[in-house]
Amino acid sequence: MTLSQTELSAATAAVNAHQRLLIVSHENIDPDGLSSALSCYEIFRALGKEVTVICPDTPPESLKFLPGFEKLDREIDASQNFVVTVHLEEGVEVDKLRYTVEDRKVNIIVVPKRGSIRPQNISLSEGEQKYDFIVVVDCADLHLLGSLYTDHIDLFSSVPVLNVDHHISNTRFGQLQLIDPTAASATEVLYRWFTQVPSWRGLLTDDIATLLLTGLITDTRSFQNPNTTPHSLEVAAELLEMGARQQEIIKNVYKTKPLSTLRIWGRALNRIQSDEAARIVWSAISREDLAEMEAESKETSGILDELISTVPNADVHVLFTELEEGGLKASMRSSAAIDANRLAAQLYGGGGHPRAAGFRVSSFDNFQLQVLKCVQELKESMRLQREEGEQPIASPRISSPAARSIEPQKKSSSNGVKQKKGMDIVQQIGKKGEAGTSEDVVKQLEE
Repeated sequence: MTLSQTELSAATAAVNAHQRLLIVSHENIDPDGLSSALSCYEIFRALGKEVTVICPDTPPESLKFLPGFEKLDREIDASQNFVVTVHLEEGVEVDKLRYTVEDRKVNIIVVPKRGSIRPQNISLSEGEQKYDFIVVVDCADLHLLGSLYTDHIDLFSSVPVLNVDHHISNTRFGQLQLIDPTAASATEVLYRWFTQVPSWRGLLTDDIATLLLTGLITDTRSFQNPNTTPHSLEVAAELLEMGARQQEIIKNVYKTKPLSTLRIWGRALNRIQSDEAARIVWSAISREDLAEMEAESKETSGILDELISTVPNADVHVLFTELEEGGLKASMRSSAAIDANRLAAQLYGGGGHPRAAGFRVSSFDNFQLQVLKCVQELKESMRLQREEGEQPIASPRISSPAARSIEPQKKSSSNGVKQKKGMDIVQQIGKKGEAGTSEDVVKQLEE
């Protein structure tokens, strides 16, 4: 599924129609999510917008090289302006204005210098909202924003939301969507959008090109993952022509690691376990391991790739990490024989892509026992997937695994907040945005 011209035009028109933009990505941020958010920040600022970009947690030190990193905020400004207006009749002047707070009341005292003020001269109103448009990038579900969403449900319910993503498990939240599961990264989706608008394409600087290429390189593991497509390589080539600093990305992401990261990677690789019959490989990092190595849970990103290269002959590789705030996260990769997205979604309500997915378990009594329980459940679900694949095509089934994986899962919103329909704004402004076309040029990539 690719982006339609209607979707692209609607997203463009919505950005042009609003002024105070909020850009957010998922918690436990990764390079693609952060690069996507910062590239939106840079191009929307170039359009003259007031832009706030939020990173819900402390990003990895290795990503400090990203252009605009210093512009990141940690929290949404939820302050409210409540306006009390005194309408002055002709000839009335104000001499003094003060207020007092007592008994849970705010008393505003207005002393006229001339004339008088009556109750009917008073009106109340809510001030202008801090944000009038929200762009959520690289996030399959609003709940993956963590406290950014749960603490500000009213904001996400009252302000239009644009959902930009490439995960097949995306729940299609928001009033506008730019979702392309065939894209290798969220930055690839953004590249398609930015270059389809003639007036925006000229705003793509070498910094923005570097941000977009960072997401593409990291989400494809330097173009080694199965999600790499010919179009991904074409996009990378064009970004290099625009001035993207490939070697800067490689140096900071892959060749610069603190000692604590190397230690925790060594612990994980030393604990590799496998079930050859079930063709599953896993490792686990506990909070005690993190404390001993003076590392943080976010430093475990990248270990899964080492697991795959160390023990390649498996259908599923999983890394379990116990989180500082409680619970665990699991990152998973699979071969073509197993749909990782289905495993994560059916067992734990997670998701991602057919070959790369993740899930969380919020509570348990013992981390190691919970890991073993997860492995057993994964093995059973893998067995069922294999049995499905062995059935004749003509056998009676509701739908194929591929069809089920493409259908987005519907999730109910928390606290009874009803999500808005996805096509409302698209139908209203779908033909108002400007969009053009651009040629993709395939170039030989630098190593």
